[in-house]
Amino acid sequence: MPLTQSVLIEIRNTRGKGRGVFARVLIPEGTVFERVPLLIIPAAEVLDGEDNRVLQDYVFEYKKDVALALGYGSLYNHSYHPNARYDDAGRQIKEFRALRDIHPGEEITINYNGAEDIMDPVEFPVVD
Repeated sequence: MPLTQSVLIEIRNTRGKGRGVFARVLIPEGTVFERVPLLIIPAAEVLDGEDNRVLQDYVFEYKKDVALALGYGSLYNHSYHPNARYDDAGRQIKEFRALRDIHPGEEITINYNGAEDIMDPVEFPVVD
């Protein structure tokens, strides 16, 4: 399946979080609304040292390395009550799927812990 930019979503500023991903139209539960390629980076190049702090906030764990999700993939904000999830979907691809209907104008959030029911602490104050 080719990767194309989704017309279902857009980037907006969101209070207390900077940028976020928002639904442009109704996204029904179960819909895969974005598939993105991953740029794999050795973990030490991103996680070690003071010079790499900016990228640390935008990468996913990926095997022994980290991955920068292209498209809007690295711009979704965290929530412990997300309306979407992400999964690996083939070689160096992540897909984002609605956990419930997401309404136009609603911010799309994911749980950075990898699954919607994992409540482990994250390294920043959570704004819901």
